[in-house]
Amino acid sequence: MKTLSQYKALVEEGILHLDLDCEPRGLYAPIEYGLAEGGKRLRPVLALAACDAVGGEAADAMNQALGIEIFHNFTLLHDDVMDKADVRRGRPAVHRKFSESSAILSGDAMLTLATQTVITGCPDTALKQVLDLFNTTAMEIYQGQQLDMDFETRTDVSVDEYMEMIRLKTSVLLGCACALGAIMGGASSETVCALYSYGEKLGLSFQLKDDWLDTYGDPATFGKEIGGDILNEKKTWLLITALSEDKSGALAAALGKKGAEKVEAVRSVYDTLELSLRCRALEEKYANEAVECLNNAEICDDARNFFAKLALDSINRTK
Repeated sequence: MKTLSQYKALVEEGILHLDLDCEPRGLYAPIEYGLAEGGKRLRPVLALAACDAVGGEAADAMNQALGIEIFHNFTLLHDDVMDKADVRRGRPAVHRKFSESSAILSGDAMLTLATQTVITGCPDTALKQVLDLFNTTAMEIYQGQQLDMDFETRTDVSVDEYMEMIRLKTSVLLGCACALGAIMGGASSETVCALYSYGEKLGLSFQLKDDWLDTYGDPATFGKEIGGDILNEKKTWLLITALSEDKSGALAAALGKKGAEKVEAVRSVYDTLELSLRCRALEEKYANEAVECLNNAEICDDARNFFAKLALDSINRTK
C-alpha cells in the first residue's frame, strides 16, 4: 500500500494527462478549471487504494479513478448553479468564473467524458459490472439531489429522511469508488461488497462533517464561506434536529434574521441544544461502522490499517 499523499499524487498526475486541450475552448476551459481546483481527491484515492488492497496494481484502476473524479466534479458544477454557491474550494465557482450556461454545458460534457473514462481499459469480463455500478450510482446521486431540492420547501424533514438523502447524494459515490477499484483488482464479490459498504459509511461521516464545518469551521481552511447552509436554510442534520427539538421559539426568531446576524443566532440555538457535540459523535459513529465493514474484506493488514486510519482521521479534518 502507498501513502495517502502518494495516491493523491498519482491522481493529480493522471488528471494532468487527460486530453482536455481541445476546441472549442468555451467547452473545455471550464472542465480544466473545475478539475484543477484540487480538493481532497478522496474518491479516486479510494479507487486506487482499493485496487492495491485486494492484490492488484493501482495503475490498473487509474481510468476508473479518473472517471469517478470527473463525474464528481461534474456534479459540483451543476450543484453550485442550483445552490447559487459562488465559491468552491476557495476560488470562484465555475458558473461565476465563466457563466451559468458554460457550467451546465461543460458539466454535461464531463458526464460523457466520465462514462468514457470509467470503461477505458476495463477487461471484457468486468465491463458490464463496472458500467452497471457506475450508472446505478449516477442515478442514485440524481435521486439524492432531487430529495435535497424537495427538502428546501419542507419543514417536516426527518433525520431518517435526511440520512437517506445524503446516502444517495454523497455516500454511494464513495462506495462506488471503492468497489470499482476492488473489481479492477480482481477481488471476490464479498470483498467488493465489503469495500462498497466501507465507502458508503465513510460517506455518511464525511457529509455530517461537511455539515458541521459549514457552521463551525474556519473559512480560511474550509475553502467556503461559513454559514452558507444557515443563510439558505438548507436542511442539514443540524437544522433538522433543531427544528424538531427547539420548543422555545428561538430558532424561528433566528431564522427570521438576515446575514451574519442570522448565522450567529441560529448557531446559538444549535449550541443550546448541544448539536455541535452530538453531530461530532454521529460522525464518529459512522466512521467506526466504516472500519467494521473491513472485517468482511479479504485485504492485507496494511490495507486494513490504511482504510481504518482514513476513516478515523476524517472526523478530525478541517476542510
